[in-house]
Amino acid sequence: MGLPIHFVADPQGWCCVGVIFLIWLYNTVFIPKLILFPRFEEGHVTAAEIWAYYITSLFCVVSLLRASTADPGKLQDSPKIPLTGIGCSLQTLINNCVGEDNHWLFLQLCFYTQLLSGYTLILDFCHYYYFLPMKAINWDLFVFRHELALLRISTFMGIVMFGGMCSLFYTQVVGILTVSNNLCAATFF
Repeated sequence: MGLPIHFVADPQGWCCVGVIFLIWLYNTVFIPKLILFPRFEEGHVTAAEIWAYYITSLFCVVSLLRASTADPGKLQDSPKIPLTGIGCSLQTLINNCVGEDNHWLFLQLCFYTQLLSGYTLILDFCHYYYFLPMKAINWDLFVFRHELALLRISTFMGIVMFGGMCSLFYTQVVGILTVSNNLCAATFF
């Protein structure tokens, strides 16, 4: 099943997609370098946890690209369908209109972003409160000299993304259930 590619020329939307991509790139580069790889060398983290982080990260960015470029579809001209509550709303989070044909991609993006943000927050928390201090650190590297600042930035971005995606995912599911209930009620009366 191939989805037609759809691009929207909106500078503000591309800026939002760029910011989300930079947050993804930041966490994909620095979290493994600061937490996963050093903890793997000391035996606190398994290779499966590293692979799970990278696979979740890959799913997150692929779902962002798919949701950003998928065709949202069009409403059919039908007098039976009320236009209130149904239609296409511009989501500057993905620089695309979210419609019937790409709504599932948008929900996938919300789910994978929640998963990656939650995993990052758990790793940040474990780094400070659960794991023992690292035995051998190469303090000459930039990332280890600024470890605290980099992890605080990661934690802040994780909290913002996790909270935002949870609320967005919740409103989308409630919207689906509300529209479904309204359509079911309209067919019975």
